[in-house]
Amino acid sequence: QVQLQESGPGLVKPSQTLSLTCTVSGGSITTKYYYWSWIRQPPGKGLEMMGGIAYDGSTYYRPSLKSRTSVSRDTSKNQFTLQLSSVTPEDTAVYYCARYDGSSGSYYYDYWGQGTQVTVSS
Repeated sequence: QVQLQESGPGLVKPSQTLSLTCTVSGGSITTKYYYWSWIRQPPGKGLEMMGGIAYDGSTYYRPSLKSRTSVSRDTSKNQFTLQLSSVTPEDTAVYYCARYDGSSGSYYYDYWGQGTQVTVSS
């Protein structure tokens, strides 16, 4: 029932800001105890959780990306967004939004978007 859909430009120039939006349907981003995360996978590498926003609006970030990453939400649209500043070609990856199920007895990513390719290149 829950569906997530990433949207945003597929090409970003170095030094600029990457911006993506995740639109959620079938469930509210304010429902306890779910967390809404951004995860990326560079070519040939594993998944990397970048950060996200919890049901109560609190944010969390991977320490290595914290200085460049910002996650926000618009509860009226049931959307959350990713902004990654000062991008380099190393930020080229498939970007996913996903729900982390933090309810009792769960604690895993139960729903994922399809992913969107973002290339950083001039």
